[in-house]
Amino acid sequence: MRLGIDWGGTKMEIIALDANGAELYRERVPTPRDDYDGCLEAVAALVSGAEAATGETGTLGLGIPGSISPASGLVKNANSTWMNGRPLDRDLEARLGRQVRIQNDANCLAVSEATDGAGAGCHFVHAVIIGTGSGSGIAIDGKAHRGANGIGGEWGAIPVPWMTSEEFPGPTNWLGHPGAIDHWCSGTGFQADYLERSGKALKGHEIMALKRSGDAVAGATYEAYASRLARALAMAANLMDPDCFVLGGGMSNVDELYNDLAKLMDPYVMSDHYEVSIRKAKHGDSSGVRGAAWLWE
Repeated sequence: MRLGIDWGGTKMEIIALDANGAELYRERVPTPRDDYDGCLEAVAALVSGAEAATGETGTLGLGIPGSISPASGLVKNANSTWMNGRPLDRDLEARLGRQVRIQNDANCLAVSEATDGAGAGCHFVHAVIIGTGSGSGIAIDGKAHRGANGIGGEWGAIPVPWMTSEEFPGPTNWLGHPGAIDHWCSGTGFQADYLERSGKALKGHEIMALKRSGDAVAGATYEAYASRLARALAMAANLMDPDCFVLGGGMSNVDELYNDLAKLMDPYVMSDHYEVSIRKAKHGDSSGVRGAAWLWE
């Protein structure tokens, strides 16, 4: 049995999979925010509950909104900032009495979708989360590409490429970086842009409903968002040329993106001919937790 945990800023979720990827158990609890020790206890309780319910002991993988530094062995770059600077893998191994494997949550999305999801059969999968934030991860032959310094796929702090004069310098993200992808290409950034244009605070699905009804402000907000995401994807295409992109997170449910992104990317891709498949994550918001379980594959 394989256990996976998605450690998010607002919720923690565990899944148990059998050897064929069939779901045996699932549970979700609120994340004890700003409480590192409380989070460790929440992980232990989730593991205990899953193993009691299934009657089996499993391997354990975790997806976190950051990464483990190869240099220090400590968590870095986590927007759940109370994790940063902590020896998470060692603390969990001491608490649970077993080895754990930890990857960035976007890498877990990539592994999940490359294993038995939208990217199955692709050699190189670039998975992009477009939800509360925007992160990305890479799977090569179904394995997470962590990189020499543990930052493989970390596109969030990069400014949106080919920024227009109207966009420059852009709002700052949680790290204080202006115009960053993890703001402009996130659902949070989409909503913030609509608020600035209209003075109204709406959810993403409400903005899209207005856009589909012909509302000009909502339409302009969508067009700006799609352009920014396309430019970010074009940068990734120029650097890595993946076999496919897989989109996850709340904005991945915007069907128009799958028709619009490829043609919006085209002017920025350095090739006389470019074709790429942009796919919606097959496992939806369960993909990250599934990928964490597959880290032991």
